[in-house]
Amino acid sequence: MKSIIKGLLTVLVLVTGIAANASQDIQIYTTDNSAGKITGVTIEKVFSDAGFTISGNNDMNVAFKSKFQKTNHKMYHLFTLYKKDLVLALVKVSPKAALFAPLSMSIYMKKGSNDISISSLSIDGMAKVTGIPATNKHMIEYSKLVRATLAKALPKGHFKKTSYKQLKAKGELVTSFSAEMQEQGEDVEDELESFQTELEGSLETVGFVIAGFNKLSDDFSEAGYDKYDFFDAYSICKLSVIFEVAKTHPEAGAFAPCTFYMYKEKGSTEVQMAYPSVYNWISSLEIKDEPSIKVLEDAQKLMVRVVKEVTE
Repeated sequence: MKSIIKGLLTVLVLVTGIAANASQDIQIYTTDNSAGKITGVTIEKVFSDAGFTISGNNDMNVAFKSKFQKTNHKMYHLFTLYKKDLVLALVKVSPKAALFAPLSMSIYMKKGSNDISISSLSIDGMAKVTGIPATNKHMIEYSKLVRATLAKALPKGHFKKTSYKQLKAKGELVTSFSAEMQEQGEDVEDELESFQTELEGSLETVGFVIAGFNKLSDDFSEAGYDKYDFFDAYSICKLSVIFEVAKTHPEAGAFAPCTFYMYKEKGSTEVQMAYPSVYNWISSLEIKDEPSIKVLEDAQKLMVRVVKEVTE
């Protein structure tokens, strides 16, 4: 009888443990940086040495001081990167994999603390948005590589325990658009250039920043994969959004800048576009404060309006 009771207690502990450590969309790796030896530059080098393509490493405190005349953290970087071969492998599974090409991370140190942290999406967070199962072998490989590289970049570090109670999303996690493009072959580039120039100008006019741009189809072509006439990915952010949200959630940089992709398959006349909506931020980070929700929802509405105006 005692052995049976002991066995039941063990099962109860295991089940309780699973419930208490339910999957989280965000992971935060942290370590002591009292000596100040870990910087945005040293972190970038470690990821570059691990085979990642670095598309951006922006010191946001410089931008914040310029626009708002103040900063909220001792250090705050938005870091974007991707692994070419794994992105291609995952895009073959679903084009939505490009929503994280590049991956976004925030590198930060809070005022009054000597700890340095890097936030990024977990494998569950990526699966939730892309629809690619977390059990996919390429997803697992990508996740393991990111986690191993974080450990090298922040020696003697550890993953912080997080316990966000994920909120029900108020809207679609992925905002999608489509447009018609009649040109084929060599003429595609001219029409694409005209469209992108108008899109970039319209976004910048209403305060969005184009923080990066990756021609993923060039990477694909180099690897011998020529399914697309083009497959481009923008990194887009709005300073007022990340400034406000990062006051209480510096880890929100795992969603900023967001990736806006556009692609056209060869022989098709449809251009597909998409980006992860702000409802991911609110849902995954359990954001409840009104100032953060307002700037996020305002940015969502503005982004949708601009893209619709350009595509219609």
